[in-house]
Amino acid sequence: MSDHSSSPTPLAAMRSSGLKGSIAMPGDKSISHRALMFGAMALGETVVSGLLEGEDVLATGRAMTQLGAKIEKRGEHWHINGVGVGGFLEPDAPLDFGNAGTGVRLAMGLVGTYDFVSRYTGDASLCSRPMGRVLNPLKSIGVEVLEHNDGKLPIALRGPSMPVPITYHTPVASAQVKSCIMLAGLIIPGITTVIEDVFTRDHTEKMLTGFGANVQVKTAANGQRTIEVEGLPDLRGQEVQVPGDPSSAAFPMVAALIVPGSDVTIENVLMNPTRTGLLITLQEMGADIEVLNERVSGGEDIADIRVKYSDLKGVTVPAERAASMIDEYPVLAVAAAFAEGATHMPGIDELRVKESDRLSAVADGLKANGVECIEGEDFLTVEGGSGKVAGGGRVKTHLDHRIAMCFLVMGMASQKDVSIDDSNMIATSFPTFTPEMTRLGAQFTRLNS
Repeated sequence: MSDHSSSPTPLAAMRSSGLKGSIAMPGDKSISHRALMFGAMALGETVVSGLLEGEDVLATGRAMTQLGAKIEKRGEHWHINGVGVGGFLEPDAPLDFGNAGTGVRLAMGLVGTYDFVSRYTGDASLCSRPMGRVLNPLKSIGVEVLEHNDGKLPIALRGPSMPVPITYHTPVASAQVKSCIMLAGLIIPGITTVIEDVFTRDHTEKMLTGFGANVQVKTAANGQRTIEVEGLPDLRGQEVQVPGDPSSAAFPMVAALIVPGSDVTIENVLMNPTRTGLLITLQEMGADIEVLNERVSGGEDIADIRVKYSDLKGVTVPAERAASMIDEYPVLAVAAAFAEGATHMPGIDELRVKESDRLSAVADGLKANGVECIEGEDFLTVEGGSGKVAGGGRVKTHLDHRIAMCFLVMGMASQKDVSIDDSNMIATSFPTFTPEMTRLGAQFTRLNS
């Protein structure tokens, strides 16, 4: 497990010959966080297979043990003995989520409504990210914000003695905000309602239903969704199989598309319709992508994806697609750099409040490697090089795992090596990225700081 406070480990990727073979993805990060949280508040034992053992998810697991759940790994499975809805204990120390934005935002809903003081913190990157979007709805439930740093971590919350259910219309398309309110509603008597105008990741709705919660979803003719959660459900431990993370699959997928001669099969990938925006966009760009062995597990669609080197063409990505691929825009920008013509990505201001200001970090990284691009407040336009990117730049990752991986992917196909200032944080989401990509034929070199 890497440590963000340890010395940086710069890494360079060099031009590869064709990538070949199959690669299994680490477990989906969103589902892994939720499996630990829902198992922690269910009665009985939850057994999880395929859990992503990256730093973000393990931080969530540690936080759940501080709240009274028992979590241990036996062999290939994680066993969680939960405390029941309303059964969390007051933590005797701050809940430290490292770099896990999903973990901390969901936990504030999960725990913040309890009638005790809970404190939340994280690493330097997480402590720089805004939390107001979840604090505002929690305040309307009656949660008191005792301490905060200009709306950022560290934050201390105390729940009300008599929390009230709310109806909340989310101002931004965010599965984290939606899930925070839904989880808060679990310990509030009555019906808590969330209304979203754009369909965001629905893992919370699906998994809570699987654990025994009463969740009702209604979709209006205009696409607006209303989600109702009944409080104080009787949640029961479950067997959860975590599918492969499509956000992680994005990196070998784009690498195979831009490295000539590549033919890669990515196994066991989550194909939830709220997560397939990148795949659809790449196909629109002319990508040779074949979806194989489609199946259903735990209520989620899963498939294998075969990807071959392709001549890509620039496209305009519909702004409404952003919610289904927000984490994948950095690596889409890399694919766009190798395409013929311009790729325009509007409606992506959400990238500015991720692990870093990803919009700015991507634009800077592209320019450092000879790629022309225009960065707007909420858009990015990338001028493709028709298969050729100069490379040769050193990219500032800003402690962001996705920035690190996307520019290593660029280096696999650019004329000159592409280096990043630190690779340690890749372990937060894809601990096996370097060895697995090396096995397919990628070449990396460690550099001196």
